[in-house]
Amino acid sequence: MSKATLLCPSCKKVVPMEAAVRPPAFPFCSDRCKLSDLGRWFEEDYALPQPLGPDDHEAIEEVIRARQGDS
Repeated sequence: MSKATLLCPSCKKVVPMEAAVRPPAFPFCSDRCKLSDLGRWFEEDYALPQPLGPDDHEAIEEVIRARQGDS
């Protein structure tokens, strides 16, 4: 049994990745965090600086590491 986890993008709480125990709002820890994130998109707090292409995987991985606090 794997104990893989990630951090909720909104509140940074630990979220299990295993299908049997992960929350319905995955990758968020709750519906509250999921809706909070959606609200940030609607308020344009988030923006993509440029369209991402298929070769931008290194930039995407860097953003994921920064969001997870591993940078």
